[in-house]
Amino acid sequence: MRVGAIDCGTNSIRLLIADLGNGGGVDGTAATLTDVVRLNTIVRLGQGVDATGWLAQEALDRTFAATEEYARLLKEHGVESVRFVATSATRDAGNRHVFVNGIRERLGVEPEVISGEEEAALSFAGAALVAPPTNAEDRVLVVDLGGGSTEFVLGSSEGIIAARSVDVGCVRMTERHLGSNPPTERQQQAVLEDVDRAIDHVLQAVPLGETQSLVGVAGSVTTITAHALGLDDYDAERLNGTVLEAQKIRTACRELTEMTREQRAELPFMHPGRVDVIGGGALVWGRILERVMQETSGRVHSATTSEHDILDGIALSLTSD
Repeated sequence: MRVGAIDCGTNSIRLLIADLGNGGGVDGTAATLTDVVRLNTIVRLGQGVDATGWLAQEALDRTFAATEEYARLLKEHGVESVRFVATSATRDAGNRHVFVNGIRERLGVEPEVISGEEEAALSFAGAALVAPPTNAEDRVLVVDLGGGSTEFVLGSSEGIIAARSVDVGCVRMTERHLGSNPPTERQQQAVLEDVDRAIDHVLQAVPLGETQSLVGVAGSVTTITAHALGLDDYDAERLNGTVLEAQKIRTACRELTEMTREQRAELPFMHPGRVDVIGGGALVWGRILERVMQETSGRVHSATTSEHDILDGIALSLTSD
């Protein structure tokens, strides 16, 4: 069956058209996905949402334009089933009905504004395509670092053990705290304090100390990995499944945070829409890694990068249709 998955986050809207093989559920253990089209468009839907609580009209216009192009591609490729999922920025917006109505008109499907918990479950399903738990005792922690929120989900081969979504992400932290490029020490510390509070909240639900392996997904993580590897361009195949030691990740995070906007823009793998927010993403990812290492007493000292994430999880969820 040919399916279409759309993930509309705080920073980007993404499309996956794939051929879905027979499977038994959303955990992906018996299902296969073969990509037909995979696109990422930076629309910054969450522009100003943290401060105003409303979706800006220019952000809506950018998102609707991308959706119209995605609708054309879905029709062109003969997609049989479509699921559109919206996450943090839309959950937070007082005028989200404008977004919902606009997507319905352009795509012909009802956009789902999902909870952080469901977002975490879908992210785990996608990431498990790259780094699946080996057995019931193996604890894999998937961290989906988005623009407005970050999901922490701990699971094993038997499914999800615990999950929590918190409101720290590259766009939210940049807009809230990072007023200069590079950010000042005080600005950076404000981000780290927010991340620490968020992780303390995560620990109330998710036993991070049980983690045996860490998987990071989404654009901030993949961009940091590209920098750590010194790539000449953004190579998704090269990035997918890469395992980096903590020190290399922390070095890459520090370097990206300390760069000027112009220096970031010159990096050959850097998406133009990520230039302004990668410093915030690097601060968040670096702190998460440090805290996971602390909670596991150093047992976890590396992280796997996955190009498969919530977008793949959305596609896999269509096995139940």
